[in-house]
Amino acid sequence: MSSVWIVDDDQSIRWVFEKTLDREDIPFRLFASAEEASGTLEKELPSVIVSDIRMSGASGLDLLKEITLKHPTIPTIIMTAHSDLDSAVAAFEGGAFEYLAKPFDIDNAVELIRRALSKNKSKGSESGDLNFDSDLLGSAKSMQEVFRAIGKLAQTDATVLITGESGTGKELIASALHKHSKRSDQPFVAINTASIPKDLLESELFGHEKGSFTGAQSTRKGRFEQAAGGTLFLDEIGDMPSELQTRLLRVLSDGHFYRVGGHEPLKANVRVLAATHQDLEKRVTEGEFREDLFHRLNVIRLKVPPLRDRVSDIPLLANFFLKRNSEKLEIEKKIFTDGALKYLQSKQWSGNVRQLENLCHWVTIMTTGTVIDLDDLPKDFKQERSRSNHDVKWNQHLSHEVDNLLRRGDTAIYEKLLQTFEKEVIASALRFTNGKKIEAANLMGIGRNTITRKISELGLSVEKRKEEAST
Repeated sequence: MSSVWIVDDDQSIRWVFEKTLDREDIPFRLFASAEEASGTLEKELPSVIVSDIRMSGASGLDLLKEITLKHPTIPTIIMTAHSDLDSAVAAFEGGAFEYLAKPFDIDNAVELIRRALSKNKSKGSESGDLNFDSDLLGSAKSMQEVFRAIGKLAQTDATVLITGESGTGKELIASALHKHSKRSDQPFVAINTASIPKDLLESELFGHEKGSFTGAQSTRKGRFEQAAGGTLFLDEIGDMPSELQTRLLRVLSDGHFYRVGGHEPLKANVRVLAATHQDLEKRVTEGEFREDLFHRLNVIRLKVPPLRDRVSDIPLLANFFLKRNSEKLEIEKKIFTDGALKYLQSKQWSGNVRQLENLCHWVTIMTTGTVIDLDDLPKDFKQERSRSNHDVKWNQHLSHEVDNLLRRGDTAIYEKLLQTFEKEVIASALRFTNGKKIEAANLMGIGRNTITRKISELGLSVEKRKEEAST
């Protein structure tokens, strides 16, 4: 093994690597096609291969498959400008050392190459059928990290806790982890623990024996048995009742469970994935969630970014949803204008990707033309608060103030700023409500005890507006 091979049909990419690797004194060879690199493998072997995933002729995945089969110790880094989940997972399932999304920082690429040079790659699992549709799209850096994590985690049976706001696609990620795993030919069973009444949830999860309670006229398998050999996805785990948290902990600890009314232990041969939009650490502190169960579930955490933190993905997602809706309804495909897309990127999206998907479904059905402009969007949606210039200026001012404090050498700036923030917000709310504490607390979304305690801690005085106090 003697050099790094760069395989890309884009001459400009090869040129960048040529200049960079030459400068870094790293031996290299350049190839314009996978076929050319494959032919050279008969004569010599590289130390590392960096290959584009999509090229004319054979693809980077074809080359990766050959490398994995014949030379499994050669680390292969896959590059792609097609930033979707399938590409990332396909690369890892094929045995790739790492996944590099274009455009990339060349210094980061060199660092990755150096890391690959210092390690031997273990043979990855063989690639399965990768041609399935996925709603998980995105070129934003935060989503690239999610794709990369899915690619790695799918190859294990590790318990994963998926966190993120409602509507971010947590179940899609759980499904992707299952589809790309060795359990993919077995069931994927999902249950929303918040949507099932407390009295029925135990039976739903673990099943019940005939006659175990009124109405149990026959033996019934629960979700753990239904998911045997596959994956069980527990959505909204933060809302699980405390007594069931204890039973779940026991299953995760020893791998066995009992049906309701049963006396024979059953083996739980399932991979457990869990998700929540809640702050589980806070729930633990408040005594609402078992700390030992939290640590059992929190083996690996995968955080899904909210849509407002990946606004560059909105055009991609919006047009994808329009295309899919048009195909389902068998109507002509519709597209958003640039103006409409820019407006969508200015929104807060409290409902995240699900809200965007619902909006696209509405415009597909309710608009008559094929081009969707700003005027075609529903009125109630346009009345929702967008990120205004005022919001931007406020954030910039706060950032500027933090920078000043840091440069000045101040310490404990978090507590200082937090105290200032609380004092101004509560004082303003009290002025607005003419000193009515309960009304001010309701407006701010805090409890009456909290506002009373904060008024005392912050040394605030409750004064009524003079013009109202005198009436």
